[in-house]
Amino acid sequence: MIRRTTLLALLAVLVAVGLVPAHAAERAPGTARVFAKVQSPGFPAYVHVHANGRVYAGTYTNPSGDSMRSRVFEYTAGGTLLRSWTVPGQDLAKPRGVQVAANDARGRLVLLEKSRARVLTLDVRTGRFQVQATIPDLPGGGHPIPNYATWGPGGALFVSDYGQAVIWRIPAAGGTPRPWFRSTKLEGVAGFGTTGLVYQPATRSFLVSQQTSGDPLELFRGHLYRLAVRADGSPGALSTVWTAGGALDLPDGFGVARSGNIYLALLGANKLVKLSPTGKVLARWSATGSAVPFDSPSNATFLGTRVLVANQSAILGDATHHVILDVEVGERGAPVVVPKGSVLR
Repeated sequence: MIRRTTLLALLAVLVAVGLVPAHAAERAPGTARVFAKVQSPGFPAYVHVHANGRVYAGTYTNPSGDSMRSRVFEYTAGGTLLRSWTVPGQDLAKPRGVQVAANDARGRLVLLEKSRARVLTLDVRTGRFQVQATIPDLPGGGHPIPNYATWGPGGALFVSDYGQAVIWRIPAAGGTPRPWFRSTKLEGVAGFGTTGLVYQPATRSFLVSQQTSGDPLELFRGHLYRLAVRADGSPGALSTVWTAGGALDLPDGFGVARSGNIYLALLGANKLVKLSPTGKVLARWSATGSAVPFDSPSNATFLGTRVLVANQSAILGDATHHVILDVEVGERGAPVVVPKGSVLR
């Protein structure tokens, strides 16, 4: 039998040569800690890990009302705040928010701005914001709320719409957003609509999370769908991967591991659920070990073998809970694909 001291010594050597990450030696899967405190105006949204090794997050409106513009924060991979930018041109009479959804092939951040339903880019080298597109208000639908985005077939940008039952496509060279996929399955109750969106080139399909359902038999039960893409680039069949176990789980953003496992934030249940590629529940975690509990967790973005989760506190509005949490999951994320031509304009 190998003695415990021998095992610890071997593990220390593996950590020293980089074969095992240091945090993996200390933390079990499902354990969490605070990665960074999010400053005013708080209410952090999706956390984006850039190819430059830095971490970015945007902010949303205080539900009780304020007149503050949204900000974009930049952190080191260790959680140190470096700088921030204030989003220009927001309508301060409307609910506001900005999601750092992706980066393009030039390294600019792709931002989704709520008050005017705009797609922006932010050049982090110059601080320049540029309006790339405005999501239209469709007849007979709700108001447009661009929510998540992913680069997809043909290098185009695909955007989920939280307020309208549609997924938008913006050409790689930029231009007018066009409805690419519409379905009553993307309708949400009381505006709780389509959230996370990730394209998977290996299966030529999108994973799509839905907070609530327009189906009268499943009103407050969210879903994770898979949407196939045909050879000609048009949408194919929509199939259910997973259905929420609780009526108010409210699935939000998610991250996909190299194994195909899916880590999905449940904004209503204050949990992080681990799903197999086929939708089997493998684990359901609270923020064990963290000084700050899950409070409206809104995403799960891979950084090494951890996922970073924006703690939005959307309902309670507790400023002490406005943090980015770091949850050890014990496996690495799938590579994020940014096609060479994906630059909008």
